[in-house]
Amino acid sequence: MLTLDFHPTGRHFLQIPGPSPVPDRVLRAMSYPTIDHRGPEFAALGLKVLADVKKIFKTTQPVIIYPASGTGAWEAALVNTLSAGDHVLMYETGHFAWLWQKLATRLGLKAEVMSYPGSEVWRHGVQAHLIEERLKADTAHAIRAVCVVHNETSTGVTSNIAAVRRAIDAAKHPALLLVDTISGLASADYCHDAWGVDVSISGSQKGLMLPPGISFNAVSAKAVEASKKATLPKSFWAWDEIIEMNKTGYWPSTPNTNLLYALSEACDMLLEHGLDAVFARHHRWAEGVRCAVKVWGLHIQCADPTVYSPVLTGVMMPEGVDADAVRKIIYERFDCSLGTGLGKVKGTMFRIGHLGDCNDLTLMAALAGCEMGLKLAGVKLAGSGVQAAMDYFSSHAATVLSLKAA
Repeated sequence: MLTLDFHPTGRHFLQIPGPSPVPDRVLRAMSYPTIDHRGPEFAALGLKVLADVKKIFKTTQPVIIYPASGTGAWEAALVNTLSAGDHVLMYETGHFAWLWQKLATRLGLKAEVMSYPGSEVWRHGVQAHLIEERLKADTAHAIRAVCVVHNETSTGVTSNIAAVRRAIDAAKHPALLLVDTISGLASADYCHDAWGVDVSISGSQKGLMLPPGISFNAVSAKAVEASKKATLPKSFWAWDEIIEMNKTGYWPSTPNTNLLYALSEACDMLLEHGLDAVFARHHRWAEGVRCAVKVWGLHIQCADPTVYSPVLTGVMMPEGVDADAVRKIIYERFDCSLGTGLGKVKGTMFRIGHLGDCNDLTLMAALAGCEMGLKLAGVKLAGSGVQAAMDYFSSHAATVLSLKAA
């Protein structure tokens, strides 16, 4: 008989880079009774979450909320701004950038792919100067949009989006800037308005600490104008009706009411703590994990320390070691889930997530599971990464949230 009870005693250590663990506060909010999505109570909820997510994206422009995964928000960004046959420049930094260009091609767009020159596979961020050179060569302005990933979940690389905007401006090119910040939002600093992004794409299951099921498009005025001329088919994804109905707190189709309760609670948690403090704690966790990896004597998938991700760390295995076999040992022996290598790096690395509802001790437990699993798999380690991480966390104090008086 099939059983779905996969839960042994104690808490499972979910250290994949998303979906991330959901805080108890958010779980409780999801359990509120479902209300009428056309009633007055829902309008109050809708207006609150629409205002709150603008603060998370750091924008004063509309943010469209879909009852969908991040893949849906990818599609929405493209179909609202482009027409069949349009030329888009897509920079491949990893598996999710590759999947986005695959989606664009299936929609009938002409996707031109750029990537880091050289033999290193998916180990670097976006090279903005290459985008600038390509756009300068496009004197006819055939390229309609530049698509990049902010935080590449498959590799642990966080690209400089402000530099991409400067590159587009330096080329004096009118292309739209579309950015996937599905795993970056609410974990790494992100500034939709200040960085001149036209469409920002995100999802609920990473730094926002929700289950999968909500996705977002934050849009500029330029993107909204482009949507009025774009002819790719769209109905459910269309921005115009959603933006109009959102003015009163409602949606033209059925929204995911209980996940919006959860989103409201998650935004409260993030804004209570302060986004700068949230970003600081992610950077601190990431540095502690990287200390462990380096002392193990293993390589980090991201080869450029200036673009290390605060969201996850990709750990490369020595030649001949199957990363998925190591992950299997860690999961089966220590009840800890790690992210698999995806696409071109499958089997060569695993990913440790350090985002969202996490703390020093959950990361220490995950690193202990990794260290024991690596040893059981026969991987020769140069030293104790667990000790290195303990030394780092104990000598670098965390930012503590001061509780307000009742």
